[in-house]
This record gives sequence, C-alpha cells and structure tokens, in this order.
Amino acid sequence: MRGKQSLIWTAVLLLVSATLSPAQQPPVGVPVPPLGAGPWVIDTAEQHKIRLSVVTKGLSHPWAIAFLPDNTLLITERAGRLRFVRNGVLDPQHISGLPQIRTDGNGGLMDVALHPQFERNRLVYFTYTKPVGDGMGAPALARGRLEGHALLDVKDLLVPDAYAGNSGLNGRVAFGPDGKVYFSTGGRSQDDIANVAQDFKSLRGKVLRLNDDGSVPPDNPFVGREGYRPEIYTLGHRNTLGLISHPGTGQMWQHENGPNGGDEINILLPGRDYGWPQVSFGRDYSGRHISEHPTRAGFEPPLVFWVPAIAVAGMAVYTGDKFPAWKGNVFVGGLMEGRIPGTGHLQRIVFNERTEEIRRESLLREFRQRIREVRQGPDGLLYLLTDEDDGALLRIEPAP
Repeated sequence: MRGKQSLIWTAVLLLVSATLSPAQQPPVGVPVPPLGAGPWVIDTAEQHKIRLSVVTKGLSHPWAIAFLPDNTLLITERAGRLRFVRNGVLDPQHISGLPQIRTDGNGGLMDVALHPQFERNRLVYFTYTKPVGDGMGAPALARGRLEGHALLDVKDLLVPDAYAGNSGLNGRVAFGPDGKVYFSTGGRSQDDIANVAQDFKSLRGKVLRLNDDGSVPPDNPFVGREGYRPEIYTLGHRNTLGLISHPGTGQMWQHENGPNGGDEINILLPGRDYGWPQVSFGRDYSGRHISEHPTRAGFEPPLVFWVPAIAVAGMAVYTGDKFPAWKGNVFVGGLMEGRIPGTGHLQRIVFNERTEEIRRESLLREFRQRIREVRQGPDGLLYLLTDEDDGALLRIEPAP
C-alpha cells in the first residue's frame, strides 16, 4: 500500500511540475557566497599547497589582462572602461580615449593585447562591440597609443559584418610569433544555427589574420580566391573566448563555447574548418542535436571538448618555475558548468609529449566564481579575473 501511495505522489508531483509556468519553476543555480578577503591555502592534486590571494576588488565584470613592461596590469571592464592596477592597487582614474561601445547582452569592451614592440611604439590593441545603428552591433578590432591615462590616435583596424542580436558579439586578439595579429569573431546568431561561420564572404565565426596595421598579409590562406574574404585564417567557430600563441610550439590555440555541451580547444591551422555548425559535440538549447555526428571528414576535430559545457573562458599555458608540477599545463576558466549558475571554476589540463590529453583537474570550485580570464604574469604566478558585478583580480602563488 505504501509503495502504491508513493507512486501516486510521484505522479502528482511530476504533473504539478510540468504544469508550472516558467515564473513558478524553482530557480536553477547554486548560491554564490561573497568572495572573502583571503588569502586561502588550497591543496591540489600535483602542486600541493597553493595560496589564492585577492589582489584587488571593485572591477565591474572585468574581461582581460595585459601586463605592461613595468608590471602594471592593464584590465578591461565589459562596461567600457580600461583600468590600471599598480602594486595591487586599482587606479580610480579610467583610461580615456576609447570609442563608443555597445554594452548590452554579452557585448562591451573585451580583450586587450600589447604590440610586441610596445616599449618603442606604445600601441595597445583591443576588441569591443561597435554600435552601428538600428540596434545592430559588430565585434571590432582597434588600436591606440597609450600615453599616461589616455589612448591617443585610436582607430578601428577591422569591423566585421554587423547583426541585430546581442550574442556572439565578442572577440579575442593575440599576436602570433610571426608578428601578425589574430582576431576572433563570434559565429552565433539569433537562432544559433545560422551558417555564417561557414560563409566565406562573412567574417563572423572566424579567426582572422592581419598585419599590425590591419592590412591583409599576402600569405593568408584565401588571398586571391574569388568569393573568399582574404582576412580569414580559419573558419567554423561559434563563440571564441580564448586565443593565445602557445609559448612552447608557437602554434595558435583557440577555444570556444558550445551551446549545451561542445566547448572545445583547437589548434589553429591555416585554412582549416573547425565545423560549427555542421559538426559539434553539443546540443542546441532546445535539446536537439546540432549535428548527426560530432565530427567527420573535412572538419578539424577538437583537441579537447567538454560535455557538459563549462562556458570556457580565458587560457594560459604555464611556463614558469613557481609551480614545477604544473609546467606545460593548460589552464582555462569556466563561467558555469551545465548552464548552472554558481558553478564557475578553474580547470587544469595535462597533455603528453604528443599533445594528447591525459587528465584534467578542477580547481577553486568552492568559491563558485565565474572565471573569465587566466594569465601567467611576468613573475611566474597565475592571475585570474572573476566576471562579477564586484569583480576581483586574483593571484595564485605557492603557499609559504
């Protein structure tokens, strides 16, 4: 009798749950406690006893870090501000000279990178969402000359095709060992399955390769081919949130967000197609499969993928001496896992000598922070940004 009653109550609860409106559904997510003052000593699988310290707080959804030659940090805030952090202190004076920036949705001021000859030319490159009228926006690459608290002679180097949505408007920028500028653009759209990432006439859903003045290098893979934009280096990308030059190999590494699963890390090879949306390990937000097969001939398979997705963001290869057990490991941030708020963390990925993944470790889960950026500093320590209203700059160092 008791078993029959239990089944009846289960059926009733399922029926009630199914008939609840979205407003009545219980919220999904894990409460995020305020980030304390720290520091915290944490044990990890291979590099035992690390210390996590708060360098500074008070950043509004910080996005990216660049290290100046004097070890000052240059930090972007998505709301359209560029800030200095000197000796652990957030400078209250913003850097002036930025263009008008669209900041709704996931747009805003995003990545920042220094020219390889920054000490000579003071050039700073940045990506941002450019408003282009009628609710349209475009991910743009620009540069300016940093003098004191001002960017001077600011100009757009490339503004890809605009569209009306507010997703997929972000972009990353990195210099390769060849001195070229690599600039990523999102391939999402309103329905998320549009084929712009496969369109050779569109710059969306691509990684683009440029000279430092924004012109097209003559050795780009599609230069001179009719119907192809010559800026394109690789195609078939959804939403790139990590782009670096691997310090050990010189190859360009990229990662991108999938929808429900399908985040991936790729090694970029000129002219190659990385599949979105023709192939993917993820599903659409509705639950349907993006593709019948996660990969197939003609598309480059990912080096690493995540199911469920962790909303991967930021990337660094550790090359310093402060953490010997981590040397050569790849670190990426995670904004949230399985689309569950409050599950952000840091991940460490270990590869063998053939660049085959052999294990992963999740770090800092107990803090539940959205880790937006990961960088190795010139001091050999790791620096993180938390994508929060009261965002923080964090530092990982050996525990004393």
